[in-house]
Amino acid sequence: MLHMKILALSGSGRDASTNTAMLHAVSKIAQPSHQVTVFSGVADLPVFSPDAEKEPLPQAVQAFIQMIHESDGLIVSSPEYVRAIPGGLKNAIDWLVSRDEIIGKPIALMHASHRGDDMLAQLRLVLSTVSDGFSHETFLRFGLMKLSPSDISTVMLEPANRTKVTGFLQEFASHCT
Repeated sequence: MLHMKILALSGSGRDASTNTAMLHAVSKIAQPSHQVTVFSGVADLPVFSPDAEKEPLPQAVQAFIQMIHESDGLIVSSPEYVRAIPGGLKNAIDWLVSRDEIIGKPIALMHASHRGDDMLAQLRLVLSTVSDGFSHETFLRFGLMKLSPSDISTVMLEPANRTKVTGFLQEFASHCT
């Protein structure tokens, strides 16, 4: 199995986010084969404007872009808001659109709910537009809605779910090479 640096991007701005908790559990399961770093700061990014793309970029944007640059691949997990991509995640993606760091970057999706198919369809369209490395096939879904972050960790660490996550990461690693 290849060792990879994966950035796990949570599309939620909530402190007790289901998606963020799931991605943190994935980061624990991934060790030592892969290094998964969770980015949960979409709410900290300023609103994108092409006028703001001049150097120096806002510090939060610089840090986010550096994390994208240093990763071998990107896993995105997001809630659905009003049947669409949450504004914070779309804003984060907008900061990447005219940048080289996202072009060709391997990207896969995870999802922490049994709902959200409209958002997932939109996210697949957007991510496949910004990166030709987007994998439509590499996808993992869990039904974790309404669980606390500690309960999510417990559920994700169950042997059957660990096996699913490990298989997903292996599939993603193969996509990245």
